[in-house]
Amino acid sequence: MNNLFIETRDPLFGVIVFFALIFVVTFFSYWWGRYRAKDDHRYLDNFIKDLNTVPSENEIKELIHTGNISSSSWFLLASSYIQQGNYEKSIEIYKSIIEAEKEPSKRKKTLILLGQTYLKAGFLERSKEVFLKILKHEPRTPEALYSLLLVYDRLKEYKKALDVLEPLHELDENIEHETLYLECAYLLQRNDIQNNKKIESLLTLYKKHQKFTYLIFEYLFKIDSQMAWEHLRSSDYKRLSDLLWYLDDEKISMEAISSHSYLRELFSARGVVDLANDSEHFELDVLIKLNHAKEKGATLQFEYLCKNCKHIFPFAFHRCPNCHNTDTLIPEMLLSKDSFEENYNF
Repeated sequence: MNNLFIETRDPLFGVIVFFALIFVVTFFSYWWGRYRAKDDHRYLDNFIKDLNTVPSENEIKELIHTGNISSSSWFLLASSYIQQGNYEKSIEIYKSIIEAEKEPSKRKKTLILLGQTYLKAGFLERSKEVFLKILKHEPRTPEALYSLLLVYDRLKEYKKALDVLEPLHELDENIEHETLYLECAYLLQRNDIQNNKKIESLLTLYKKHQKFTYLIFEYLFKIDSQMAWEHLRSSDYKRLSDLLWYLDDEKISMEAISSHSYLRELFSARGVVDLANDSEHFELDVLIKLNHAKEKGATLQFEYLCKNCKHIFPFAFHRCPNCHNTDTLIPEMLLSKDSFEENYNF
């Protein structure tokens, strides 16, 4: 025994014990970390599974009525569903909030969001009903009035949209631009006005305000291309590039082409004339070079940029589908493969 106690006093024994303790602590720390990591992964998997599981309508109603989750969280969830394009689920959330909410101001806020979601989803009649319901009780609600105006615009009920502008004017809202657009759109829609009267009114608006060029000349080039060429300012040629590109040959003005460099480049690229050797626009330059080389297989297509929100769409618009501003369209040229059919003789 004495030898044993003597050995424990040996410095080497202390070093061995020290390293043994380090080993034990490291061993248990390692396995504890493995256990915790496994537990965290299990929790994360369950969380993701719950997140991807869309609650049913009854579950949403029950959760909202119990009040365990704040209304701001529900609004955030509904907004996220809208971003995903799941309008049906966001509509269910808003309707359940309206049923459970007692405070009038919060109910109105939720009704506006519900109507706007119907509008985004394309349920225009339902959207209209919601906004009319709001305005029946609180007619001085600018947000509901403007949203109703958008619904009428989508429905092409321009006369009713013009009627909405009156209360907005009384609320000191800036509606000058909207008034010009709706008056122009309503004028084009009316069948009780002859085309020459429409043209006269449109050209007066164009000269006075220098706005809605695309909307006005889209109509003019269909009805009276000669009148369109006479009154179209050269500064607007680029903004109407797609309309000019797709013009029928008989509606093309050789006088206008010969007098302006951009038109010479555009129609040389199309192959109507051969009055340009190159262009500062890459797409036109490529097509001009191909025409000179007697090569085919390429043409122009267009996409449409909103200069306000910078969103791009594959179709032309008069009111941006994203930000709802009018007269913001800018056509962008794209080179594409030309599709044509060959005739075969058998």
